[in-house]
Amino acid sequence: MTQSTRMPVIFLGHGSPTNALEDNDCTRAWHRIARSVGTPRAILSVSAHWYTRGTGVTAMAMPRTIHDFGRSLPAPLFDLQYPAPGDPALAQRIRDILAPVPVALDESWGLDHGTWSVLLKAWPEADIPVVQLSIDATQPGAWHHEIGRKLRVLRDEGVLIMGTGNVVHNLGVMQWSEQAEPYDWATRFNEYVINAINDDAPERLFEPSSLGRDAALSIPSPDHYLPLLYALGARHPGDRVEIDPKHIVFKSLSMMSFILDDRPQRT
Repeated sequence: MTQSTRMPVIFLGHGSPTNALEDNDCTRAWHRIARSVGTPRAILSVSAHWYTRGTGVTAMAMPRTIHDFGRSLPAPLFDLQYPAPGDPALAQRIRDILAPVPVALDESWGLDHGTWSVLLKAWPEADIPVVQLSIDATQPGAWHHEIGRKLRVLRDEGVLIMGTGNVVHNLGVMQWSEQAEPYDWATRFNEYVINAINDDAPERLFEPSSLGRDAALSIPSPDHYLPLLYALGARHPGDRVEIDPKHIVFKSLSMMSFILDDRPQRT
């Protein structure tokens, strides 16, 4: 397999759904990442917002756009659609790869905002097939990383693997101000994660409950954190990492995103 044909892996810090309506540093970074990737045969998304008991994969031909957020958000968000096709054959392929882990072929979920709000900015044409893999809430961090490792074979089949969440995600203490400086604990944990990624040391990230107060405050619930482990599991030895952006907004929401790739660096 040559460098030119293996798909990268990406992780996108998706932040607020309102990013789908905005043009900002983060949405422009997602677009740059997409331009670097090119056009995958399909996209496999692991989104923080499909958090389940057991594992499922969307298997419908035309997944619906799910507006899974409260009515307090701007009304135009509810008009947005991302009518990308699904890929039932890829869903079956994923089930086969992950055996003997039982994977349900799901026809009821669709594309939640963790997936479509970033893809709307990255690949706005919505012409690339997209499937979602759910996150089994009953499993430890090392298990999620191993699922990513099993799935990395898809990179050599033209499939882009994407994790979408936030490594610092504490909504309870957020402040909705663009000028708000991040909490010290949020900055420290964000840098801890970035250093582990740069050092290719994912094992440092498997059990955030063992990492002390900074991690506890940054990850009050693991749903937004775990997509990171799938992306790191799909990393190949020798993959270059490029992190962009890496900042924190609203004091406690990390927008850190990255691409793992064995191709020449972006310009």
